[in-house]
Amino acid sequence: MTPEPGTAPGYRRIVAKFGTNLLTSGGERLDSAILGSLVSQVAALRRAGVEMLVVTSGAIAAGRDVLGGEGKRKDIPYKQMLAAVGQGRLMQQYSELFAGHGLHVAQALITKGDLDNREGYLNVRNTLEGLLELGIVPIINENDVVDIREIGGAVFGDNDRLSAAVANLVAADLLAILSDIDGLFTADPRTDAAARLIPRVERIDAAIVALAGGVGSQRGRGGMAAKVDAAKMATDSGIPVIVANGHAANVLMRVAGGEAIGTLFAPARSKVGSRRRWMVAGLSTHGAIVVDDGAARALAAQNKSLLPAGVQAVEGAFARGDLVEIRDARGTRLGRGLTNYSAADLEKIKGARSADIGRLLGYAYGDEVVHRNDLVLLTEQGAAAGQAAAMPCGDKATM
Repeated sequence: MTPEPGTAPGYRRIVAKFGTNLLTSGGERLDSAILGSLVSQVAALRRAGVEMLVVTSGAIAAGRDVLGGEGKRKDIPYKQMLAAVGQGRLMQQYSELFAGHGLHVAQALITKGDLDNREGYLNVRNTLEGLLELGIVPIINENDVVDIREIGGAVFGDNDRLSAAVANLVAADLLAILSDIDGLFTADPRTDAAARLIPRVERIDAAIVALAGGVGSQRGRGGMAAKVDAAKMATDSGIPVIVANGHAANVLMRVAGGEAIGTLFAPARSKVGSRRRWMVAGLSTHGAIVVDDGAARALAAQNKSLLPAGVQAVEGAFARGDLVEIRDARGTRLGRGLTNYSAADLEKIKGARSADIGRLLGYAYGDEVVHRNDLVLLTEQGAAAGQAAAMPCGDKATM
């Protein structure tokens, strides 16, 4: 049953991907009615307390809309020009539609290299996390003007794989991939009348991949094969994925409310395990941060992020993004985490207020030395056994 307005959704953070065929309704131009409906649903979920990120296709289609007609050129430079023209038009429509619901949007153009590089990965993640904290809806697309590989089909593939990468980046609770396809079928429904929708996939194996191989789309670059590939990326990180038809009435609200619609790909493992297992093992630890008693209590008992005010000392040489050990002044191991600042930077800002980071360094990568989402806590017994303490979401330390 469709959730009533105001019903608390079952997810705290959702990444929604809108495909080209959905946004154009299979035509040459953006379908303003469909776009308006999707934005209304995202806004309704945002008002209900769900943090929403949108990975959108449609820039090339929007550029084609501006320039008129299909055009005869099919080469990559021309598609890059269409993307350059259309990206502004696409964002303008998103901005105006969300403004009608009292919401602001922010554009984030990402290439695969941004996420492959550790520093770029942290920069993108911190930006998206900051936007969500401000209540802003990030609108994300691959930078087709710069990275021609995605247009040629060699990178993410119609933004499906990008949406999975973003879901993992921000530790989303759900990835909803919306297109003009109802989900994964037992056969191609366009040619086989006996094809049946598969409502749930517990494990993406060779048989599931084979089912998806032949179902493509006319204007989008992805098709079902790319969607299943994206689902495997996300479910391997502990994130459930739903592939559904974006034309279905109120589809996002129904998905968020737990209604069985489309195909649900179940997570292959718990999100905590996949995100933190390698940090608990500590095989790649590069140094240590020593914290005072107040920070130790905030980390262990209150699930806070580590701020520079609580840092007493720095051990070893490590770079931004490295895995470091966190200890108290008596040498007790409290946890491990990914640091936002290098050892050299921490020597300059240890003991300082977060507000002073920019003045002391000349730049800042955020208030946190180690964000709570990039931190595992170790008990005395658990540290020896290699076990992580459970960490629900919490607020930043204010010490």
